[in-house]
Amino acid sequence: MNRALRIAASGMYAQQLNVDLIAHNLANVNTVGFKKSRPEFQDLMYQTMRVSAQTNDHNIQEPLELQVGTGVVPVATLKNFTQGDIQTTNNPLDIAIQGEGFFQIRRPDGTYAYTRDGTFKVSSEGMLVTSQGYIVEPGIALPTDVTNITIARDGTVEVQIVGQTEATKIGQLELVKFVNPAGLRSIGNNLLVETSASGKPLIGTPASEGFGELIQGAIESSNVDVVEEMVSMIVAQRAYEINSKTIKTVDDMFTMANNLKR
Repeated sequence: MNRALRIAASGMYAQQLNVDLIAHNLANVNTVGFKKSRPEFQDLMYQTMRVSAQTNDHNIQEPLELQVGTGVVPVATLKNFTQGDIQTTNNPLDIAIQGEGFFQIRRPDGTYAYTRDGTFKVSSEGMLVTSQGYIVEPGIALPTDVTNITIARDGTVEVQIVGQTEATKIGQLELVKFVNPAGLRSIGNNLLVETSASGKPLIGTPASEGFGELIQGAIESSNVDVVEEMVSMIVAQRAYEINSKTIKTVDDMFTMANNLKR
C-alpha cells in the first residue's frame, strides 16, 4: 500500500504540472506570436514480482509476468508552432510571419534570440527594434525624413523620403528557421534561444522556399484555443481528483488494517 501512495502522489504532481502549463497558455491568449505548450509524461520503472516462463507447482509454464508500475513522471514540455491567426493593425511597423520562420533579434550582450512577435518600434537612433529595445537583425536604420515605410512580402524595406519621388531601399529583413524548433528554449519577452536540441539557425529570405512570407500592418495572434484549454483543464482536474481519491482509499485501508483485532 505504500507503493500505491507514492504512485498516486506522482500522478497528482504530474497533473499539477499539467494545470500549470494550461494556466500559462490561457494567460498568454492575447500575447502576440505566443505558441502554446503541452506536457509529455512517461511511466516510471516497473517492479517485476514474477518473471514469465516460470514453471508453477503443476509443472506448467506461466506465460505472463507479474509487474507493478511505480507511477508517472513529466519528461518534457512540447511547444506547438502551428500558425496563429493574422490580425490586421494597419501599423506599418507591425509585421506578421505567414508560414515558417522567426525574426532574429540581437540582445545587448551580443547574443541572438528569435521571435514570432513582429510588433516593432523605432529607437532614438532610428533603428528597427523590439518593444524591449533589442535590434532586429539585420539592422535596419530609418532616415529621419521618412514619410512612408513599405515592407514587401520578401522582406525588402523601402522608404519614401521627403523631396524624392522614388522609393529608396534601405535594407532587407531575413528569417531564421531550425531543424527542430520545438528544441528552442523560451526566455520570456516573447523570445526563444538556440539550444543543442534545436540545431543551428538557418537564415533565409522571406517568401523563398522553406520560409514564410511577411505581412506588413498585421500581427500573428497566439495559437491558444481557449475551448481546447478549458477541456484539458477539466480532464486534468478530474485526473488530479482521482489520484487524490486513491490516496484516501489507501489511507482507509491502512485504518482498517490497524483496527483488526485478533
